Amino acid sequence: EPEDEVFLAIAKAMEEMVEDPIECYWLVSCFVNQLNSKHKDSLQQLPKILEQYLNIEDNRLLMHLKACAAMSKLPYDLWFKKCFAGCLPESSLQRVWDKVISGSCKILVFVAVEILLTFKMKIIALNTAEKITQFLENIPQDNTDAIVSKAVDLWRTHCGTPAHSV
Repeated sequence: EPEDEVFLAIAKAMEEMVEDPIECYWLVSCFVNQLNSKHKDSLQQLPKILEQYLNIEDNRLLMHLKACAAMSKLPYDLWFKKCFAGCLPESSLQRVWDKVISGSCKILVFVAVEILLTFKMKIIALNTAEKITQFLENIPQDNTDAIVSKAVDLWRTHCGTPAHSV
């Protein structure tokens, strides 16, 4: 089941962050429950919001993705349903998930935008949706902390700094 895949991907990542298996289970359960209840409607809008912000940040890259028919084939499940579990290392995930738990699932859009911007030259060199998607599902792990830092800055620029995150 797709829901099980999401739960297992998040659990596998959380397992690396939390030593106690019982605590890990409850954190995963609460996190997934929050995604399925509080953020369910928002998560469905994220691909469209991604397109809007990518248009602002780099219209040329967006046009390339559209020309390759890749926009509809981006790894949205990996990015938005699994909240980058299985895509980013745990050190980077913690900062992203902290924002999601605090109520801003929109941070996921900015991480996706920043991944696209960071690997722009590679993406533009790829000319099929399948190759682009395959690359994005397995991005290099060496500079993900920098990607997340830039994504947080971009999120703050576009969404402001909520009082609870100051």
